[in-house]
Amino acid sequence: MTAVITPPRATEAAAGESAAPPASRRRINIGRIVAWACLVVILIVTLFPFYWMLRTALSTNTALYTNAGSLLPVDFSWGGFARVLGLSSPEQAVAEGGTTGSINFWLYLRNTVIVATVITIGQVLFSSMAAYAFARLEWKGRDVVFFLFLTALMIPPIFVQLPNFILIRDLGLLNTLAGIILPFFFMTPFAIFFMRQFFLGISREVEESAKIDGAGHLRIFFRIVLPMSSTPVFTLALLTYITAWGEYFWPLLVGRADDARVLTVALGIFRSQTPQTGPDWAGLMAGTLVAALPIFVLFVLFGRKLVDNLGYSGIK
Repeated sequence: MTAVITPPRATEAAAGESAAPPASRRRINIGRIVAWACLVVILIVTLFPFYWMLRTALSTNTALYTNAGSLLPVDFSWGGFARVLGLSSPEQAVAEGGTTGSINFWLYLRNTVIVATVITIGQVLFSSMAAYAFARLEWKGRDVVFFLFLTALMIPPIFVQLPNFILIRDLGLLNTLAGIILPFFFMTPFAIFFMRQFFLGISREVEESAKIDGAGHLRIFFRIVLPMSSTPVFTLALLTYITAWGEYFWPLLVGRADDARVLTVALGIFRSQTPQTGPDWAGLMAGTLVAALPIFVLFVLFGRKLVDNLGYSGIK
């Protein structure tokens, strides 16, 4: 056997090299700690308004004025939710400093669900059909028309409110759910652009094979292209539903009647029913939380999938 003798300098160099990674790891760990600390701060700043809404909703309205800076609910009570849902008597509302008025919550919830659902179905269907025509069909002026659709993204929505209002008025659809739905029902430039980007990535060989078998454009779209596009369709449907659920200005213009009022407008009416002691902040925050609860549930269930689908579809 032969013994290998390592020179002292080589041994020291090897020891120095082995000692370098821990210092590097320490620098990386410090960086991660700082990054996580920043994320936690941003998360707290983002979620604090929602916590403050919950804290206000669980407080008694009269007690809020005596201890407005408390981080915890002041004189804990479910009265705000009871007033919004119509479960509180006028005597109980007055005792807690809330408004004696109430909103027909279940009627307005029904109207909101109908409006958001019908708008989502219409936009997904018609925008997908238009996007397929822009992506696959060859017709004169196609690129010019698509460019005009894209320029519509730069027009502020407020500019079209007055023409739409006049149109809905002339059609006799004021104070109806149809009047609220109609301007958003068919398509939007963003929805067409979003679906077209995905359709351009679908292989033409599949469609050409279907054409050889005698399938027309409608059959190819509904039997082949649309089932293959479940990912962007789901994403577009979720985004459209959330947008329609939170729409306020247009339903306020068109749906003033009680039968055509949606939740966002109803909360404004509830806010105007001011008691003698001041605004019913507890009831208003409770109503806002209840109205936002369905959207919050959608984000919890499908938020990760929504982010993945947006990245997959190439929308940055």
